[in-house]
Amino acid sequence: MNYDWDWGAVRDSLPLLWDGFLTTLLATVLGTLVAAVLGLLVAMAGRVPTRLVTVPVRAVTEFVRSTPLLVQLVGAYAFFNTVKPLTIGIAVLGIHYAAYLSEVYRAGIDAVPKGQWEACRALSLSPRRTWQAVVLPQAVRNVLPALGNYAISMFKETPFLAVITVTEMVAQAREYGADHFTYAETFTLAGLIFLAASYPTSLLMRKLEQRLGH
Repeated sequence: MNYDWDWGAVRDSLPLLWDGFLTTLLATVLGTLVAAVLGLLVAMAGRVPTRLVTVPVRAVTEFVRSTPLLVQLVGAYAFFNTVKPLTIGIAVLGIHYAAYLSEVYRAGIDAVPKGQWEACRALSLSPRRTWQAVVLPQAVRNVLPALGNYAISMFKETPFLAVITVTEMVAQAREYGADHFTYAETFTLAGLIFLAASYPTSLLMRKLEQRLGH
């Protein structure tokens, strides 16, 4: 059976897929920002010397990491159905990846030499000053490559947002393909756009890892 490739469908669907790509990119960028900030806060909360903080934080983190992203999206959409779907999607993506990034941050914080902590205490630096001037600059530098890799992973998982009615790029490809019976063309085009966006970013992250000595 021969398949007649429809280049007209590729041309006509490109503007729709571009709109979907912008939604995908927005969800990725904002989701990454949420994950980066929240993951750091979770990692810092895990070092608080009281179980009243560490136990709930650990329980929530394990719950998020132990349940599928798809289930979290549907659950959040059901409970917060008055909120815009894209906002829900960004929040869920951010929280989901924050649970993983918190471990990355924890490793980065643990990698700060003990002598640095001791020097801060010897200089009578306040805990806030210690974190801001000594610990976090070193820890964040250590986790930048991992943060970039998680951002790429989030970018490739944005098609899950379609289950909560967010018309990201793959959803646009599916809708156009269903209307014109050109699934092969639109999904191939969507895949190429994902590749064109994610592969150069992967190369940049690899160079960053080499530059930072990872």
